[in-house]
Amino acid sequence: MAMASLSRLFRRAYSISAQPAAIPPASSAAVEIGKDASAKSLCSILNKERKLKRVVELFKHASENERFRTKSGIYETTVRRLAVAQRFRWIEEILEEQKKYRDISKEGFNARLISLYGRYGMADNAQKVFDEMPDRNCKRTVLSFNSLLSAYANSMKFDKVDKVFRELPGKLNIEPDLISYNTVIKAFCDMGSLDSGLSLLDEMEKKGVEPDLFTFNLLLKGSYGNGQFENGERIWALMLEKNVVPDVRSYNAKLNGLALEKRTKDAVELLEQLKMNSIKPDVYSFGSLIRGFVSEDKLDEAKHWYREMWNSDCKPGKSTFVTLIPFVCDKGDFSFAFELSKDAFRRKRLVDEAVLQRVVDGLGKESNVKEAEELVQLGKINGYRRFNLTIPSAE
Repeated sequence: MAMASLSRLFRRAYSISAQPAAIPPASSAAVEIGKDASAKSLCSILNKERKLKRVVELFKHASENERFRTKSGIYETTVRRLAVAQRFRWIEEILEEQKKYRDISKEGFNARLISLYGRYGMADNAQKVFDEMPDRNCKRTVLSFNSLLSAYANSMKFDKVDKVFRELPGKLNIEPDLISYNTVIKAFCDMGSLDSGLSLLDEMEKKGVEPDLFTFNLLLKGSYGNGQFENGERIWALMLEKNVVPDVRSYNAKLNGLALEKRTKDAVELLEQLKMNSIKPDVYSFGSLIRGFVSEDKLDEAKHWYREMWNSDCKPGKSTFVTLIPFVCDKGDFSFAFELSKDAFRRKRLVDEAVLQRVVDGLGKESNVKEAEELVQLGKINGYRRFNLTIPSAE
């Protein structure tokens, strides 16, 4: 009986703590930011405020300023802050507040609200804004239609993306444009339905909509990145046929495909071609080469391209360290593993404690106690105190 009561008490306490506290009335905000505050000063005050309850209060009051309502950046920043804190009820509160202003009769303002809702998974709210537009004498064109498509895509509701794309244009007499097609193609690629994305190329051609570089990069990434190398090559050929010039993202997609095919020799040649075309390789270009050589069990080549990455002013990301450090440990090259670990700390790219422990253990077994101690100290400095890294005794 006591256990059941305790359980009920716990559930009640949790449900209360999970709900955001009530927002104070906006009157106190009016006093704080002043009646004649400029839009710029309002944005500054909001950005500096750390308490989210106050941010909501201030934002609602600041929205009374017509110039403030034109500042899309502060809307994006504020909604992002609330989303990171999981305060979705407060996002709804500040965005629904916007409907009382005359701007809501403008399609661009509605499209902004739809996009903001969709960006953080609140697709139902986005749909509601779209559905209410006729009630506000606001015409729905391809602009708001595209925002709704993006809202469902960003909310990972890919079935709804396809449904909206197929049903709404006919009902509302809207002609999808390039942005519409790119949004749907991206959704298909994200859900792993590459064939559906490719089929849209034919539809675009029939509608007289020319694919652009963004279109091709989506399809290249979807093909090469999912082991469909031949499809990737066909898309690459079509891109060149349409005189669309590949950029670094195009090449990176192909480099990744070559790495997955364990064709690192071809990948190296492609990197040289990239340079010859005056395109600067980036961290993803080198990362593909490194992954390829790791998959082919070629330590020296992986080390070479890691150093080439640094020499090219490309700073490795977490994925590079996650790929390389375990591989280097497997090969018994703990000296290089030590170098990699220090680079990871230098880049603030913290790797898992278990991976770092392997390096410390390996250094200890090789009697490189000084390096092992240095690594442990770096771990503590960079927030690894709770992992309790230990140095094994050298045998």
